[in-house]
Amino acid sequence: MHSLLTEALAAHGGLERWRRYQTLSATIVTGGAFWGMKGLVQDSDPRRITVTLDHEWATLAPFGDPDWRSVFHPDRIAICDSSDRVVAERADPRSAFAGHAIATPWDPLHRAYFNGYALWTYLTTPFLLAEPDVGIEDIAPIEAGGETWRGLRATFPARIATHSTQQDFYFGPDGLLARHDYHVDVAGGFAGAHLVSDFVEVSGFRFPTRRRAYRRGEDGAPILDPVMVSIDLSDFALA
Repeated sequence: MHSLLTEALAAHGGLERWRRYQTLSATIVTGGAFWGMKGLVQDSDPRRITVTLDHEWATLAPFGDPDWRSVFHPDRIAICDSSDRVVAERADPRSAFAGHAIATPWDPLHRAYFNGYALWTYLTTPFLLAEPDVGIEDIAPIEAGGETWRGLRATFPARIATHSTQQDFYFGPDGLLARHDYHVDVAGGFAGAHLVSDFVEVSGFRFPTRRRAYRRGEDGAPILDPVMVSIDLSDFALA
């Protein structure tokens, strides 16, 4: 396995320990300018996200109604009520973003799909990068805040729904994730820079509690105004 990835996996809690669990849950509060660009209203209410660790699946509750939750699979998105009745669903959800730009309005199923794949990617990183069909290569480090952040480029297989096929991950001197760069293909492919910080330890793992996503300028630096998406996480639990 790649040496930097091996170091990062150990710093976050270890791949062997990770594989002992099936799910990860957390409470999230989300904000940022991106939702308004999509014609959506984003409140500051806490929600509960749960993802599976050995395959791509996620559920977020409440979603759109106190009794509803989203249920994400790469090839299907659904909104269900507490009795598992399907309120709305869409097969082949990625195709519903064809021709979209950064300000193309979204419906609730667009939003649910985006939430599902994005949060699954975030919560399973860096362990996701150890999947045998994810390609890993070194990229040049970057300097930030007086530190050198070493980089890896991941090339994801078609089976994984995520922001873009290639994504860059930068790790601080402690081996913890510090920045995650990608293109948001479902919103016109704009370049994003996602900063993570404020780690907590839970069950031997280190998880960031603060995530801020920005547009990325031509020089590669985050454009800090506006914050496109903010995610604050707490109450992590593994099962």
